[in-house]
Amino acid sequence: MANTKSAAKRARQTARRSLRNRSTLTRLRNLNKKTRSSKGVDRAQAQVLISAIDKAAKRGVIHRNAANRRKARLARALAAATR
Repeated sequence: MANTKSAAKRARQTARRSLRNRSTLTRLRNLNKKTRSSKGVDRAQAQVLISAIDKAAKRGVIHRNAANRRKARLARALAAATR
């Protein structure tokens, strides 16, 4: 339990943020699975995933470099699927 009012407020804020971040990460994982399904990589679905990755990085849910890495791996998978 927090000892001060400000610590209690920070605990409430952290709980809200971690819930929001967790839902964003779950959405990213699900989009990634859907995009890289067994039938190959779907280009339209990939655009949705790239947009979601950029938004997560902009909001600080994932690190900027992690977002770039995920997009690079996706682009490599897209290139391999089109060959």
